[in-house]
Amino acid sequence: MQKDPLTRKVIGCAIAIHRHFGPGLFESAYEDFMAIELMEAGLRFQRQVPIPAIYKGHQTEHAFRADLVIEETLIVEIKSLDRLAPVHDAQVLTYLSVGGFPVGLLINFNVPKLVDGVKRYVS
Repeated sequence: MQKDPLTRKVIGCAIAIHRHFGPGLFESAYEDFMAIELMEAGLRFQRQVPIPAIYKGHQTEHAFRADLVIEETLIVEIKSLDRLAPVHDAQVLTYLSVGGFPVGLLINFNVPKLVDGVKRYVS
């Protein structure tokens, strides 16, 4: 599967962090470091972005919260877990569906090789 240039650049940012720190930090630390990398890469991004949802005709403004939204098109969910579970896949897929985003990344930094901790989703 050919990755788009934005996804490739974001994964490169994550790899740089993982090479420097490795696994074992809190998710919040990895998010802070991702913000630095994304800024240095010249990418526009927002952190902890609320994603509204409609339930029974009522809109809730803070139903979900994405760790990062990059260039208004890519959602990134950051994890630091021993292993990912199906609920983590469902989380990103829900963000894509409800938020109308075309692409999402689930990045688990708690792995020996980051390539084993990255999942890409397309809506």
